[in-house]
Amino acid sequence: MRKLTIQSRIYLIIDPSMDQEILFSKLNLIVQEKIAAIQIWDNFKENQNIEELLLKIYAKTFLHNIPLLINNRWEILKQIPLDGIHFDEIPENFNEIKKEINRDFISGITCGNDLATIEYAEKHQYDYISFCSMFPSKTANSCELVNFETVQKAKSIFSGKIFLAGGIDLNTIENLDKLDYDGIAVVSGIMSADNPSETIKKYQQKIKK
Repeated sequence: MRKLTIQSRIYLIIDPSMDQEILFSKLNLIVQEKIAAIQIWDNFKENQNIEELLLKIYAKTFLHNIPLLINNRWEILKQIPLDGIHFDEIPENFNEIKKEINRDFISGITCGNDLATIEYAEKHQYDYISFCSMFPSKTANSCELVNFETVQKAKSIFSGKIFLAGGIDLNTIENLDKLDYDGIAVVSGIMSADNPSETIKKYQQKIKK
């Protein structure tokens, strides 16, 4: 299993319902860049061959030493050697989930303004938390807007990595400069770009070091 190391400060979320030809043409460029991790959004099409798709993506990320995570569907880690799981909310039985998976894996969770989720992530030794949504976003429309004060408090509660997500683009990212964070999670800002490789480089230049 690959570890979540911040060799890059960009965490990419991909939509598996995208046209596969477009998805893999972009992914072929993306894996050439330094990416902290790739998460597959829980947005599969009806009757989609999920296992086949995940194995094809995993074959690419594995070669480039990029951790590959699945959103919510932790059972998949029992069949496919993905690197981790991202939860949208606190699971009821995380200790039982760990027993069933029965191997090391990266764990992350979405946080809003409720400090209890941050405290939960610290208690259960999650690898990272991801705040959503920092700004209004089409792809994060189910998230509440996060107060910057909550992010500032998180560093004193949580010892893992802190990512920021939701509405972050090349214009809004500069508004995050006053915050202490480890990286950003991006969906459409990269996947909708004509040249995702160049876009990743632009994000890297703008992220506060």
